[in-house]
Amino acid sequence: MLKLALQSLWARRLTAGLTLLAVAISVTLLLGVERVRMQARDSFANTVSGTDLIVGARSGQVNLLLYSVFRIGNPTNNVGWDSYQSIKDKPGIAWTIPLSLGDSHKGFRVLGTNGDYFTHLKYGRQQALAMREGRPFQTPFEAVLGAQVAAKLGYHIGQSIVIAHGAGNTSFSQHDNLPFTVVGILAPTGTPIDRTVHVPLAGIEAIHLGWDTGRHSKNVTADQALERDLTPKTITAFMVGLSNRILAFQLQRTINTYPGEPLMAILPGAALQELWAMMSVAETALSVIAAFVVVAGLIGMLTTLLAGLNERRRELAILRSLGAGPGHLFTLLTMEAMALTSQGIVLGVAALYLGQGLASPWLLSHYGLQLGLALPSAYEWQLLGLVWLAGVVIGLLPAARAYRYSLSDGMSIRV
Repeated sequence: MLKLALQSLWARRLTAGLTLLAVAISVTLLLGVERVRMQARDSFANTVSGTDLIVGARSGQVNLLLYSVFRIGNPTNNVGWDSYQSIKDKPGIAWTIPLSLGDSHKGFRVLGTNGDYFTHLKYGRQQALAMREGRPFQTPFEAVLGAQVAAKLGYHIGQSIVIAHGAGNTSFSQHDNLPFTVVGILAPTGTPIDRTVHVPLAGIEAIHLGWDTGRHSKNVTADQALERDLTPKTITAFMVGLSNRILAFQLQRTINTYPGEPLMAILPGAALQELWAMMSVAETALSVIAAFVVVAGLIGMLTTLLAGLNERRRELAILRSLGAGPGHLFTLLTMEAMALTSQGIVLGVAALYLGQGLASPWLLSHYGLQLGLALPSAYEWQLLGLVWLAGVVIGLLPAARAYRYSLSDGMSIRV
């Protein structure tokens, strides 16, 4: 019976091929959307890893997470350098990474930090930052670019760049008296690091010499700036790594009650979960879209099978005349639907892996989305099983109609 079903499909290979293509596209889009959704969640959750606390001015934990990790928004206040030094020296703290935000370069955020940023910052599954070209900065007027900054602006090692005052996409205040030289370009990470220009804290302090209340009052040369004390007075926030994670809650309480100024310490993992929960509507929308795509493909298969059934009435009548009973016709059409669905799933999965292999470098470079090639997860197998079952159920309707066709109905001439 299976051989007969396959031969019947081959005899109608044009319409069967179009139906097969519709099912394959549906499966490819279903798994593709699911993988993008899951990878987006993983990339989001792994934007920063290995960091036990993030400390900033007292506000909300989502706001602190947004501007310190995702470079979105602005802080309500800064953290005094003396407070940072005091907390940095507390027992149990293994390392800290100071962060200073507030400037930009052609729409990309500029981050002031120190060498510990390249040593201790981790992303993904405890992955360390790696240089694609060049080296980390060593002097105040050197810069390290994220992968997307270098790609979109076409920058290279040795390029001279000017930082703009303020974090907007357009700025009319340029720190053009003290340009920075690009000495390094980071490898892609799939995180906001790719869209960041990294400079030393001393460089951030230097370019703001001679600026009063946000206005440029006098030019300062590089030599003059280097003769000054470039220790920052304030920073935006800082990340903390502990020698023992058991101390996280104790240190968090200590910082939240710090007497010197109102500060707040957050656990990055908890804040990321809260932020993702706020974005769950988009995740649900992706799943709904994928489900409707599959439904559209299966309805297309049902339409094709029903439309072709009237043209096959004489064929089915001949089979009846050769001894095939109604049950045989029912089984035949059910197996045709089963074969179409099975082949569509196989073709769709193959197309998914092919497309994923070709699109992964482009998605990583343009959108920071890293899609790893892996076997289908348990949930994806469940989705494929549901698609297969739905395809078989869809095939029962034309099979039931064929079951009711009689020999005389198929052989009679209709006027």
